[in-house]
Order: sequence, then structure tokens, then C-alpha cells
Amino acid sequence: MSIARYYHSISTLANGSVLVAGGINSGGNPVNSAELYNPSTGNWTTTGSMSVARQFHTASILANGFVLVAGGNSY
Repeated sequence: MSIARYYHSISTLANGSVLVAGGINSGGNPVNSAELYNPSTGNWTTTGSMSVARQFHTASILANGFVLVAGGNSY
């Protein structure tokens, strides 16, 4: 993981990758970044970012494979 974080969300995608989104960085600031973890290779890849940094949010995988992030706060 390129950014250490807590209070993030984790979602297992249909292809087996794990999406980690948002949370708080080691400096105590909310982050809007997201990373993908590939358990087969052990590699992390930075992926898109949310429009607003979030902590204490939820993430749900939709029927079309998209991940919906909602709730939480940004302070």
C-alpha cells in the first residue's frame, strides 16, 4: 500500500482484487485515493480517487461491478 491508512473501506471485486478506498493517512488527514491489491501477486496499484476524501464511509459493490462509496465524513 502506498499510503498507510485507517478508517477506510475494503471491497473484494469479482476478479479477486481488493479495493481499498479513502480513510485517514498517518498524518491524521482524510484521503480520497484508492488502491487495488492483487492477492495473487501481492502487488498494490494506485487507481482512481473519490471526489471527496472520506473516513468512516461504506462501500457497496453494485450489480454492474461498480463500487458505490457513501456516507462517512471528510474531516
